[in-house]
Amino acid sequence: MSSPFSPEVIAAVLHHMNDDHRDDNLLIGRAFGGSDVTAATMVTFDGDAGVWEIRRADADAAPEELRVPWPGGAITERPEVRREIVALYDAACAVLGITPRPH
Repeated sequence: MSSPFSPEVIAAVLHHMNDDHRDDNLLIGRAFGGSDVTAATMVTFDGDAGVWEIRRADADAAPEELRVPWPGGAITERPEVRREIVALYDAACAVLGITPRPH
């Protein structure tokens, strides 16, 4: 799917996620990419999924792309991005057995 979001919206969301929610990125990376993920940075998103660059514990391993579909299905509006990222965070906490913080 091509992105229904403008470059400005994508940049704003990425800035917010990578500056204010680094720990959430890592939880999502570990839950959907494996327990050996040591770093995760959100790099883009579209109407179908969020995309993170993940790094694994093996320092020699190249970064990998982790594409995680939105739990609620395809989205087209900016407010839906927050809803779906929160849903991914909650799902990641469930997978990892962590109590999510209140939203």
